[in-house]
Amino acid sequence: MDQIFLGLTDILTPATLFWIFAGVGIGYLVGALPGLGKATAVAIAIPLTFTLPALPAIAFLLGIAKGSAAGSAVSAILLNVPGEPSSAPTALDGYPLARQGKAGKALKMALFSSVIGDLSATIVLVVLAEPIASYALLIGPVDIFAILVFSLTFVGGLSAASLPKGIIAALLGILAATVGLEIETGLPRLTFGEYRLFDGIPLIPMAIGMLAVSEMILQAGNRHGIDSQTRTMQIGKGREQNSVTAEDWRRAAPSILRGTGIGVIIGILPGLGASVGSFLSYGVARSRSKTPERFGKGAIEGVAAAESADNAVVPASLIPLFALGIPGSVIAAILIGAFMLHGLAPGPLMFAQQPRLVGGIYAAMIAASLALLIIGLVFQGFFARITLVPIRVIVPSVLFLCAVGAWIEGGGVFGIQVMVVFAVLGVLMLRLGFSVVNFLIGFVVGPAVELSLRQSIRILHGEPARLIEHPLALIFLLLTAAAVWRFGKAARANGKRLNSSEEKTQ
Repeated sequence: MDQIFLGLTDILTPATLFWIFAGVGIGYLVGALPGLGKATAVAIAIPLTFTLPALPAIAFLLGIAKGSAAGSAVSAILLNVPGEPSSAPTALDGYPLARQGKAGKALKMALFSSVIGDLSATIVLVVLAEPIASYALLIGPVDIFAILVFSLTFVGGLSAASLPKGIIAALLGILAATVGLEIETGLPRLTFGEYRLFDGIPLIPMAIGMLAVSEMILQAGNRHGIDSQTRTMQIGKGREQNSVTAEDWRRAAPSILRGTGIGVIIGILPGLGASVGSFLSYGVARSRSKTPERFGKGAIEGVAAAESADNAVVPASLIPLFALGIPGSVIAAILIGAFMLHGLAPGPLMFAQQPRLVGGIYAAMIAASLALLIIGLVFQGFFARITLVPIRVIVPSVLFLCAVGAWIEGGGVFGIQVMVVFAVLGVLMLRLGFSVVNFLIGFVVGPAVELSLRQSIRILHGEPARLIEHPLALIFLLLTAAAVWRFGKAARANGKRLNSSEEKTQ
């Protein structure tokens, strides 16, 4: 608690507060634009923080992540085009409300639900991260390797179309992480004579290419469909039904509470992501409703359920990152590079080595939640108008920012080259059903996997039977086997259903 009070004194300066509000505002704006997302926005914005001190820089990036998670509801409600996949459930009831002339009501409820979910999950992060980290310090290399294997398997099974594709994507990410100087001998590995790869593939140009550029390529291919929806949307003004009433709160409050709890749990578990949280929360709200037939036709509690869970996932997903140094989501994987750039290595040691900076980050995250409410209320109408910008204007603007970010972070032309190569790879993976998220997480944890594996082999003296001396590692290896069996069983069941449906159609 003392850390947070010290952190409050650090953020209560005009410069730091400016960067918090700027991050939230930019994030909300980016979230409102169809096709963009928080991971893309953070990846592009990292080069903008090079000259900033650590706390304002990290607060700025976290503000972007929080703001874009909330802003994605704007395009979902007004255009029926979710800013991110996790906002798809918001569109199910938000868009019908907008078509009924109640866009303001839906937007305000989405904002309030987002702020409540985000702030509650941030408080959970503050309470849980350090206690979990204190236990993490007792974990050895063998246990770390088992935890990483379980995490990659879990992520692979849940964030890809199939378990094999998910694991293949993660393994390809680990393979990409081996490029550079070998950790023990210092010999070049998979560099093919290119000296600029001796330090490995730069994360930020890679992430920009796979997330932002590949998404812009796909969005450009669908520009006519998005623009046609934009032209048909009109925004109502000054209508009484656009205000959130006491009856709306009575309906939405239980959904917000449940959605926040679901979002926190989903965020802590690595690999599930905001989409799982928002869809699950929406489904629970519908199943618990006395009038489920209203859902999909303009139920305000449907918007509240989806948005509260969606925004609770973002801070909750930082718990494993802060406590264990393991990214459980793509935004956490991107933030690792940003944290290390500013001298903060995520993991249990950061609470002992830089407690005041951690307290400042906590205070900044709470301030960002309040900034989200203020900016949303004041500028929501303006952000709603941004959704009317044609996609043909958005794509070149974003590509220009991507090129600038890759140039700065990747050391000039080399960064652009890395971005282009991985943009092509990202498009191919998305088209073939492989998870870009898995690839990036595999790339980020790849060095830790290799190092812990080498250490484990030496500790065990090459004898698997010695695993009995490491019960925590055994537990996670058994969980890994159970996860493979469970996901494999689900995949076989889905395959049988698809085959039977094809036979019926024939």
